[in-house]
Amino acid sequence: MRNCVFWFFLSALIILCACDDSPSTGFGHQKKSITLAGSTSIMPFAEKLAEHFMVDHPNFIINVQGGGSTAGIQAVMNNTVQIGMSSRALKENEKLNTVIICYDGISIVVNPKNPVNALGRTQIQDIFSGKIKNWKELGWIDRAIDAVTREEGSGTRGSFEELVMNGKEIDDGIMVQDSNGSVKEVVATDPYAIGYISLGIVDRRVKAVSVNGVTPSIETIKTGEYKIVRPFIYVLNGEPNFDVNTFLLFVLSKEGQNILKKEGLIGVYD
Repeated sequence: MRNCVFWFFLSALIILCACDDSPSTGFGHQKKSITLAGSTSIMPFAEKLAEHFMVDHPNFIINVQGGGSTAGIQAVMNNTVQIGMSSRALKENEKLNTVIICYDGISIVVNPKNPVNALGRTQIQDIFSGKIKNWKELGWIDRAIDAVTREEGSGTRGSFEELVMNGKEIDDGIMVQDSNGSVKEVVATDPYAIGYISLGIVDRRVKAVSVNGVTPSIETIKTGEYKIVRPFIYVLNGEPNFDVNTFLLFVLSKEGQNILKKEGLIGVYD
């Protein structure tokens, strides 16, 4: 597995000196198309990047699809998309090139009506493994915990299992949702729910609890205090062609990184 970041910058000068990127006005001009697929955690941020890129490059169409990290990686391996999106590390048998585009914290979230503001990592493990089933065990009311997790193959779930569960299995009886947005919606509408989502989509509808005394934030991630952090990765099958490289250089540029940071993510150079 190789990280292509430095390769892209070495080729930047060649791209900048290459043919003009402006669209042809003649008949028969065909727009350049790039398709990304995979992690639903990365998807909304990839859409933002695509929107900004297409404003400056009107002869490009950037299609962004979901499906989960594993599906995105498989799509790249099958050459059905040019770029996969993964919010988990690649496995030994996934021999592909990778580009880290930013970093993201995984936040443990509850409903704002829930008075619980802090949990230990062991308590989180016990909730999602099914050992702790009632909020009474955590100092609140005598009411069952409505824990919600991501589906198998999800990059967010894979990172949560690696960074939080520490080998403990997630209980099969826990509610499963197929996107970060769906988990957030469940927690936002159920006072007794708990789930985990990307820090970048936490808002007033849900409350992020501190873990081992540290609240998830850009600052605590940068200082290394908050430990539940994973990279957002673009995945490629071999070296990128000219068009794909043009898009990747934009994502890694100051403009692209600022777009991601405004969305609550950590820049790759930070």
